[in-house]
Amino acid sequence: MAKLTFKTDNCKGCGLCVDVCPKHVLRLAEDRINKKGHHPVEAANEGECIACAFCATMCPDCIITIEKEDK
Repeated sequence: MAKLTFKTDNCKGCGLCVDVCPKHVLRLAEDRINKKGHHPVEAANEGECIACAFCATMCPDCIITIEKEDK
């Protein structure tokens, strides 16, 4: 299992991280807008995250941090 952390105020809502996630863990928040005026990324079902880090690698603004939790 992994813990996802987002710097949501820096997210520009490009959706690249959402598109690249193989487990469909991420989505753009439809009910929130950040300081930049965009819908930021959020975890839709964090429990499904496999910590592949594709999202963090793809993010042009480096707003995603992934930590693997020890069992």
